[in-house]
Amino acid sequence: MKYQKVEKQLDEREKLRKFRELDDAFAQALRQLDDPDSGFDIPTGPPVRSLATLEKDDVEAKQKEQQQEQDRLFKQRFEALLAEYGVGHYDLAELAETLLSYELWQLDKVPGTQH
Repeated sequence: MKYQKVEKQLDEREKLRKFRELDDAFAQALRQLDDPDSGFDIPTGPPVRSLATLEKDDVEAKQKEQQQEQDRLFKQRFEALLAEYGVGHYDLAELAETLLSYELWQLDKVPGTQH
């Protein structure tokens, strides 16, 4: 039994020695951080963003996603209307150009609305 206690004491001493080495290294690193003239290069990750910034980014991402969905649905409905009336893209473009050239439409106004 005495042999086991001696072995256990050596193991505890080794652990204590390693802890002191780690503590010394940590203390030295802290001193280097506090020294403004230190050339100690510390690798850092990306900057930490605030919760408000993250929430704003989430709102913007959700709005962008909703806009993309609205655009997709509009295009789908538009294509369905063209197919229903048998109008091709070229014919529609020619009609729009004609209406614009005769000033029956204006580029900055939505047709059919009173502004």
